[in-house]
Formats: sequence, C-alpha cells, structure tokens
Amino acid sequence: MFVAPVNTEALLAQAQAETLYLNLIEQINKDFNLANEGIDFPLSISPDELKIQLHEKIYRMIQYKFAEYLNLLYIIDVPENEIKSLDGSDLVILAEQVAFLILKREWQKVWFRNYYK
Repeated sequence: MFVAPVNTEALLAQAQAETLYLNLIEQINKDFNLANEGIDFPLSISPDELKIQLHEKIYRMIQYKFAEYLNLLYIIDVPENEIKSLDGSDLVILAEQVAFLILKREWQKVWFRNYYK
C-alpha cells in the first residue's frame, strides 16, 4: 500500500531504496515539459541537488511566471486543497513546500505505475 513520505528527504530515500529514483526524475522531466517549462534534470543528479534545483525552479516560477506555475500544478495534478493550506507569507518557504508537494505527487505516480504493472 502506498504511504506518502513525510518530507523530501524521506521521499528521495524511499525512491532510491525501491530503485525508482531514475523513474522519478524522468516523470518530473516529462511533466515539466508537458507544461512547457523546459527542465532537464540529468539522470545522474544527486537527490540533494534535485531538491535544491526543483526548489529554485518553483521559486522563480512563483515570482516571474505565475500563470505557468499554476498550469504546472494542474498538469502534475497537485491537490488544490494542499496548495491552499500552505502559508504564502514567505516565498522561499512556500516554494520549498510546493516543491515537496510536486515531488510527492510525482512519486505517487511512479510508485503506482511500478506497483501495478
């Protein structure tokens, strides 16, 4: 049964433990490209670097490309109620939390695809 990780570190560790980390990177790249937000994380990227670069990308999108940011959340299918529950007073923290929600949803897609294949 799928159990959602509690934070980014746990999520990335679980992805590596289940040897689905590369699938997770591919899913992130695929969905960002579907949203016309070209991102191309190399498959060799470390989990820490993935976390940092995803956070930076979301931060820039919130600041400069808000409509595209909303479209990305729609394409990835991040639950709207989870986004609405976040405190948007600090943009850096908000971007970090949104990056985790994106990772969590992408991980859910990868996990289910692998589990039910």
